[in-house]
Amino acid sequence: MKALRKLLPASLILLFSAIAFLVMGYHPGAEDDAVYLAAVKYNLNHALFPHDADFFRVQLQATLFDKLMAGFVYFTGLSVPWAELLWQLISIVLIVWSVKAVATRLFKERSAQWASVALVTALFTLPVSGTALFLVDQYLHPRNLATAAILAAVTLILDRKYWRAVPILMVAFVLHPIMAALGISFCVFLTLAMLGEEGRLALPRWAGATAFVPLGWVFEPPSDPWRQALKTRTYYFLYHWEWYEWLGAIGPLVILYLVYRWSRKAGHSNLTRLSLALVCYGIFQQIVAMVMLWPASFIRLYPLQPMRFLQLIYLFMALVLGGLLGRALLRKSIWRWAVYLIVIYGGMYLGQRNLFAGNYHLELPGRAPANPWLQSFEWIRQNTPVDAYFTMDPRYMKAPGEDYHNFRPLAERSMLKDTIKDSAVVTQVPSLAATWQRESAAQQGYSHFQLADFERLKRDFGADWAIVSLPAPAGLDCKWHNNALAVCRIP
Repeated sequence: MKALRKLLPASLILLFSAIAFLVMGYHPGAEDDAVYLAAVKYNLNHALFPHDADFFRVQLQATLFDKLMAGFVYFTGLSVPWAELLWQLISIVLIVWSVKAVATRLFKERSAQWASVALVTALFTLPVSGTALFLVDQYLHPRNLATAAILAAVTLILDRKYWRAVPILMVAFVLHPIMAALGISFCVFLTLAMLGEEGRLALPRWAGATAFVPLGWVFEPPSDPWRQALKTRTYYFLYHWEWYEWLGAIGPLVILYLVYRWSRKAGHSNLTRLSLALVCYGIFQQIVAMVMLWPASFIRLYPLQPMRFLQLIYLFMALVLGGLLGRALLRKSIWRWAVYLIVIYGGMYLGQRNLFAGNYHLELPGRAPANPWLQSFEWIRQNTPVDAYFTMDPRYMKAPGEDYHNFRPLAERSMLKDTIKDSAVVTQVPSLAATWQRESAAQQGYSHFQLADFERLKRDFGADWAIVSLPAPAGLDCKWHNNALAVCRIP
């Protein structure tokens, strides 16, 4: 029986991890994976992407994530798709384990601890107000691993093992510098809360310093093409946020302040300190963001996205509220637990199915693509030359059923620049702005292109292949098609 009791927590962590994975879904190559997955494949085969490697390589110079993943694939012999899936599962387990560890230090009741785990894992794909972030991404992202490391560091700080948290935060930093910097900032506030008397922070003279160091290009004059790319990311512009986005930023701080007041009166020491640290961290980072994002004054700082501090606020808010709900309402009632789990997991599952309606919920390795776009990407990967250079509608990621999957990492071929994802890369790497503007502008009106337009793209940029809608324009040498798209050579 003792052995069974020891195995039970680990078994439940694995169970909640599996449920979280099934609810959130798995979509490699989607959204930000355009950059990371392409970089991993490029590190394994430098013959790939001869025309556009800078559109992921330069941005990732500050992280070791893609190099570490490529090394893992090389030394284990696993294929990239299976290695990515394995590490996505590992990152989920690490996050769930860390959430349980933090909840154990905040709540004595097991029902509260597991209710925290349940709510956080159900809300992995909760959108964070105004930031274009989820708590955890539906594909392998270094932010997932950095989040697990930050949670582990928080656990050590709650145990007053402050220096042991430092190397873990450094691991987070080499994986995702921006999110790690925000995590370090929070850990500083939590450490001050743990060192101070209960109910206030210990504030040394250096406490107001930020761990955020801008890159050198921040102070260079912005170019017009870079400004054009910046305008495509509306969430960068804090002072243009809608009222409900501001509510999503300020509301959690109000909730956490109320938790702080209640827990202080109730004598819950660690919960008091954590909620106080979250409130102070949130106020501090909100002020930093409002200064950094002041209209026109520090426009080069916009791509640093300081409002992404809300990801940790949302995560810990879910952890705390889940624990309080388990402690006050769920307790040991099987029926209450059943309703709770069905509502939170069922609701988030339906949301994800709607978000990726054109694809399988779990896009597992070896599974045939579910939509015409991914089918074309697969054919291209298997049947075109490695140096093929493609053109397609620059807004293809917004096509019905495409669901924001990126051509470059999935087809493993170069492409003229799009206006959806490549514009985000340009905001981070201004030196690419002029190239992005020329190529994306040259593809405007793509749905009406005729042979002469494709010949112009080949003459001006070297693009020699195209993905087009059926029926294909006359004169193109089409090698493959499905019921919606054709892959054609440009003569």
